[in-house]
Amino acid sequence: MKTFPMFIQMEGRRVVIIGGAEQAAQKTRLMLKTDARIVLRSDSLDDELAALVNADRITHKRGAILADDLTDTALVFIATGCPGADMALHCLAKTAGATVNVVDQPALCDVITPSIVDRDPVVVAIGTEGTAPVLARQIKTQIEQMLEPNLGDLASLAGRLRASAAARLGSRARRDLWRWVFGDAPRRAHARGAGRETAQMIKQAITTGEFGQDTGGSVTLVGAGPGARDLITLRGVQRLQEADVIYYDRLVDPAILELARRDAERVYVGKQPGCHSWPQAKITQTVVTAALNGARVVRLKCGDPGIFARGMEELDAVRAAGIPLEIVPGVTAACGAAAASGQTLTEREAIDTLILTTGHFADGCAIPEAVKNLTPGSCIALYMAVTTAPAISAYLATHHRVSDICVTIVAHAQSEKQIVATCDIASLPATLNRYHITDTTMLFLKLRKNAEHSSSLGTVTVRNQGEFSVA
Repeated sequence: MKTFPMFIQMEGRRVVIIGGAEQAAQKTRLMLKTDARIVLRSDSLDDELAALVNADRITHKRGAILADDLTDTALVFIATGCPGADMALHCLAKTAGATVNVVDQPALCDVITPSIVDRDPVVVAIGTEGTAPVLARQIKTQIEQMLEPNLGDLASLAGRLRASAAARLGSRARRDLWRWVFGDAPRRAHARGAGRETAQMIKQAITTGEFGQDTGGSVTLVGAGPGARDLITLRGVQRLQEADVIYYDRLVDPAILELARRDAERVYVGKQPGCHSWPQAKITQTVVTAALNGARVVRLKCGDPGIFARGMEELDAVRAAGIPLEIVPGVTAACGAAAASGQTLTEREAIDTLILTTGHFADGCAIPEAVKNLTPGSCIALYMAVTTAPAISAYLATHHRVSDICVTIVAHAQSEKQIVATCDIASLPATLNRYHITDTTMLFLKLRKNAEHSSSLGTVTVRNQGEFSVA
């Protein structure tokens, strides 16, 4: 980020707006949403600004502007409409130590005004660092539609009742209370205009402590998807925001953790290939113990927690302990890698059988039975099979349709390090070596019913910082 979003305390502070035409009026309208003291500096004013002065909503001063006029301010907006005057006034304001915004001149701005969704005291600010104001307005429109017009009143009511809730309820119960208020019956009632009913509902819940909350611990297995953080599901995000503690794996994008509640504990339990820093038994026991102690636990796994993620071992232990359990599916690596390579996993009249298997079994690497029995019309998606690749290549070299077997390699799918390569079965080991592919890889073996459907081989696509190039 070139700019950092934050909210500035404005109550009672002075804001100086220099200019008297439409640009100055726009900034004045914006600042009138705050409790700042607005001072307008211009020798002439348009009708809108003159009316605001006459109504004593803003202060107006004429004459020369000195550096002392711009000290002790929260913000200075420069909106004369003249580039030369704006530049001179910018230098003056900086001499006075002011924080400055020069309209339509980003290079002269210390701060940039965002697009705002106003549900006071709920305020959503959208910024694009001055690069795409039209996009910011489009996002604003979408958020305006998401948030009911009177949501700010509900937030204000909650603010007035926070002290009462803090005096009667523990920290866990308070989180449950406000989750219920903003996500359940109180918010629905308030949205339809039943403000008095909503207030009574919340007050009764604070008094009785009864609002449907679950005070015990729980475990949720959440699939984080393959690579990019925006491939996690909406339900997965919701569970992250409810979690007290999150146990996450090596391949989970760290950016996904930013979606969690700020005070949630984050515990890394990643396993390097061939080196288990956290044995599975320790992970399982730790998850169970945290839930038994009353925590809402999220076990965050790359891809889908039910596909080659050792999820069943953890599920059995959680169930045996009598802990409430939920599984939130994710985009599995096979789907993410296929999408990254621009392919589908099945094809009408060509591939009607999809097999998900692994090249790394509990007792070591081995050629999966599915590979040994590769039949026309099949796509075999191989997880964790880089080490097994030479053996697979050698075995399939004797297949009676070896020339028709198409291989796609997708390493680090949906990430900035992504590599996609296609080759024939004989050159699979050499292709892996050429691009230094050692882990975090999906291999796809396709044998179409009709060889005429086969794709061209030998292409490689490398993603570098979000751009694709052909090697």
